[in-house]
Amino acid sequence: MATTDRFPTGPVVRHPGQAAKLALAHALSAAERGLAVIPLSRTKLPAVRSPHRDQPEGPRCHGECGRPGHGVYDASTDPSRIRALFAAAPWATGYGIACGLPPHHLIGVDLDTKNGTDSTTALRELALGHRFTIPPTIVVITPSGGRHLWLTGPPDVVVPNSAGRLAPGIDIRGAGGYLVGPGSRTAHGVYTTAPGTDHLAPAPCPRALLRLLLPPPPTPRAARVQASGSHGEGLVRFVLAAHAGQRNTRLFWAACRAYEDGIGESLTDALVAAAVHTGLTEHEARSTIESAARMSRDPTA
Repeated sequence: MATTDRFPTGPVVRHPGQAAKLALAHALSAAERGLAVIPLSRTKLPAVRSPHRDQPEGPRCHGECGRPGHGVYDASTDPSRIRALFAAAPWATGYGIACGLPPHHLIGVDLDTKNGTDSTTALRELALGHRFTIPPTIVVITPSGGRHLWLTGPPDVVVPNSAGRLAPGIDIRGAGGYLVGPGSRTAHGVYTTAPGTDHLAPAPCPRALLRLLLPPPPTPRAARVQASGSHGEGLVRFVLAAHAGQRNTRLFWAACRAYEDGIGESLTDALVAAAVHTGLTEHEARSTIESAARMSRDPTA
């Protein structure tokens, strides 16, 4: 994506037909930047109806039938194909950008603000605990005040979609997923690029964050080492002494030391209990410990 290009915001929409034309214009502009797109409805769902909607029990089709209506699998950068998709859904008011496809292999980090979640702080704690920073990149503001961070991944790595696995309020859009493109209009408002980011290219995903996004590799069953003595107890006390803002960091450090010393598996439950006592959820604690386990298996990654 050329760094001199900008995503347009568009004029005020006064009737549905204008919204559809603007959505198509935005989609074509994104396609020029190498981003494969599909039309979306006001509900943020793919706008082209499935040709198999009357055959719910049939074999799952990802477009092999040659007809449109297969969601993100319809995504294209071909202008004629995009125009045909929008012509099949004149009610479209937005567009989706497929993730995981070349040339950008887009990864979307969706920071939600619903239900009182503080996803921005959660991401900051993850970055601190795992020693990475988010580089300058395109940021899209959602109608609810959330943010979509656009990152790129390696061509040989498949990042799966996930919801809340990293932390509450942080969803990941990877292969088979899509992001709502800037300029799209939904029932709740318009998606816009954050000031100062519309001219940027999607930045490479930090390696430490990329490791967190991937499922852990299968490992052979191993005998559990009993956690005994003052060292394991000391690591638990270290986690118990954590204050707000350092809970994930202390837990990650303690888990790394435990795995380095061969007591990681047997100390996990005690570390989780200590982290929960300091205010983390069990899901957050186990995710952090799993990250430490992955790093201990591959310290040079």
